[in-house]
Amino acid sequence: MAVRQALGRGLQLGRALLLRFTAKPGPTYGWGRPERPGPAAGWGRGERPGQAAGPGAEPRRLGLGLPGRYRFFRQSVAGLAARLQRQFVGRPRGGAGPCGRAVFLTFGLGLGLIEEKQAEGRRAASACEEIQAVFTQKNKLLPDPLDARRWQGFRLEEYLIGKSIGKGCSAAVYEATMPVLPQNQQVAGSIGLLPGRGPEIIPRGEEEQAPLAPAFPLAIKMMWNISAGSSSEAIFSTMSQELVPASRVALAGEYGAVAHRRSKGGPKQLAAHPNVIRVFRAFTSSVPLLPGALLDYPDVLPPRLHPEGLGHGRTLFLVMKNYSCTLRQYLHGNSPSPRLATVMTLQLLEGVAHLVQQGVAHRDLKSDNVLVEPDADGCPWLVITDFGCCLADERVGLQLPFTSWYVDRGGNGCLMAPEVSTACPGPRAVIDYSKADAWAVGALAYEIFGLPNPFYGQGRARLESRSYQEAQLPALPESVPPEARQLVRSLLQRDASKRPSARVAANLLHLSLWGERTLALKDLKPDKMIGWLLQQSAATLLANRLAEKNCVETRMKMLFLANLEYEALSQAALLLCSWRAAL
Repeated sequence: MAVRQALGRGLQLGRALLLRFTAKPGPTYGWGRPERPGPAAGWGRGERPGQAAGPGAEPRRLGLGLPGRYRFFRQSVAGLAARLQRQFVGRPRGGAGPCGRAVFLTFGLGLGLIEEKQAEGRRAASACEEIQAVFTQKNKLLPDPLDARRWQGFRLEEYLIGKSIGKGCSAAVYEATMPVLPQNQQVAGSIGLLPGRGPEIIPRGEEEQAPLAPAFPLAIKMMWNISAGSSSEAIFSTMSQELVPASRVALAGEYGAVAHRRSKGGPKQLAAHPNVIRVFRAFTSSVPLLPGALLDYPDVLPPRLHPEGLGHGRTLFLVMKNYSCTLRQYLHGNSPSPRLATVMTLQLLEGVAHLVQQGVAHRDLKSDNVLVEPDADGCPWLVITDFGCCLADERVGLQLPFTSWYVDRGGNGCLMAPEVSTACPGPRAVIDYSKADAWAVGALAYEIFGLPNPFYGQGRARLESRSYQEAQLPALPESVPPEARQLVRSLLQRDASKRPSARVAANLLHLSLWGERTLALKDLKPDKMIGWLLQQSAATLLANRLAEKNCVETRMKMLFLANLEYEALSQAALLLCSWRAAL
């Protein structure tokens, strides 16, 4: 530390002496820089500062008396130090003398240390890229249950639809399967759902009289069509946000080619991620009378099914994996341990980080829009779903022009980030959504750790994102790891510029969960960090190979290594170390 301080002081003295002995008097502008000459001062067209104005003219000096070529020197800092030494110390006349030699010796030594630090960073970044490449290939996504039937599943008549498993403000979700096995065909025939014989009216309760109860690995989401019209093109255009997480072949049956999936300026196509829902099939069809429709959503049915219904006769259907429950339902019946709750929060951050990396903002994160699937050990795997309110416009990215109050800012106003809820429209107003979903994860963390969400409820206990102060945030239980407590408060900072990104926040929890010994080191160097990453890589690969079914923690480690970026990792490590030092 003493050597470092001495070198720093030497560089300060060197800079002061350099200014004293090499700066030339003359008119200046701005921050002590030489006055910028115009064309009358001898700069011809195409000439640059430091370039001779004519034959025999002296080279023009800039700033500190250095030739112009040093102002934009783009080689390594070690090379810069060498050239400076040759320029000022080695010249026979007008040299800087012993004092100048001392200055540039210190200057060169300091720059050499900086160069060594940069070399360590480059080695670490290169190692991260190599690890990332390995785990990007190893990271396994959930298999598509319809992959073996690539050109099937684009008609409603091909599915056996079971009971209702959920209902929102714009759709109803039913369990479903494809009746391909003999026992499923028997059940399908008993309720008239064999391929090609899909009835428009299915009497409620008949699915319970089936002699066999088939498994329902799929879920079908039927959108409610009030204003989109009845043509397939109009339906897809109006409900295009629902198609953002669709796979490449999801629309092949509707259009006959995936190329029609993306039009210029249309919604983005989200790359697959284990913590984000995947739509396997999307198609339009006539609205059937499904079980419970007349009781649960009669107003959105077409008039041919309900005289007072306001819906159109055709709508959009989405086929997805059928998950066990929503996050709200899971937390209602389970109380995860602090470590498990940290892993669950980490999964949400991984999903949000993927969305941000793809230029997509969900804008409606809540416990009802997160699905849960327990692994073999009962540990929950979380998946973000329902992209009906998302921002996925190719033209604007995550920067939404907010020109009037008619611009849609997303759903669920209770969990709307402060920079969104307090935005005021104007000709040049823009809402930045790059950290809005991360803020919502911070609010959801209260529910995951067993407390009421402070932004829900009524009365004085409820906080509003428009006006709350960070001091009003309730404290998480002492049983919650201190790093997780600090991260939640950091995610809920009102100033988005002070809030960590979802990627940095996810890396921070990864380091907190798996890197305890490494972060305990007082002097955490890049080489030690890379050594720890290599150990984690070997252990994770071995666990992935030996286990028949990966546990949640192994899958999270693989995600961490597959998204490894040295810069984001360094930011997370520095932030985590600063928090621990403050405790």
